[in-house]
Amino acid sequence: MKLRWIKTHWLIKKIFSNYIWDIPNNENKVYLTFDDGPTPEITNWTLNELQKYEAKATFFCIGDNLRKYPEIYKEIIQKGHAIGNHTFNHLNGWKTNTQTYIENANLFETELNKIDKSTCNLFRPPYGKIKSSQANILKKSGYKIIMWDVLSADYDQTISPQECLENVLKNINSGSIIVFHDSIKGFKNLEFVLPRTLEFIKNRGYICEVLN
Repeated sequence: MKLRWIKTHWLIKKIFSNYIWDIPNNENKVYLTFDDGPTPEITNWTLNELQKYEAKATFFCIGDNLRKYPEIYKEIIQKGHAIGNHTFNHLNGWKTNTQTYIENANLFETELNKIDKSTCNLFRPPYGKIKSSQANILKKSGYKIIMWDVLSADYDQTISPQECLENVLKNINSGSIIVFHDSIKGFKNLEFVLPRTLEFIKNRGYICEVLN
């Protein structure tokens, strides 16, 4: 079995404290996030599941997918969810020079502005990989760098849906930021895990809110 860092270690959070890994609170709030969309049918299915449980979430979208599917973006917003920047082409920051990376992140903003003249202040680096030089520029331009507390690993097609579910349920705490993917690659696991996670959250008295 692969070694996966499902629950982010406190030491990582401390070393990289300029990023947001969780949002501790005494109100049982948790933060569901979905990366790599919007994706036809899958994002729509995700929105329907969230609506069943009156849960709000944050969608870290790829700019090129916004360009292709603006109507899905509009549905995300119409249903009261939040949007974050996930670059235009899902770039790996460690493998991309800083100028190119920032230009690609800015392309996301350009596409978003075309759809409804809005902007966003949330940024999640694809793969969680970003250079300090890239992060510093993004932060100076007003972005919060959002990482995660719990990684579902739903994108990993070598794990079973049950394993994926356990990754989430065993690690949720008040304040957790949890990562899912509304993508074709992740849907086998997401389809099984999300309804059960939402039921668990409801039964434990957690409240799902957007990041802002």
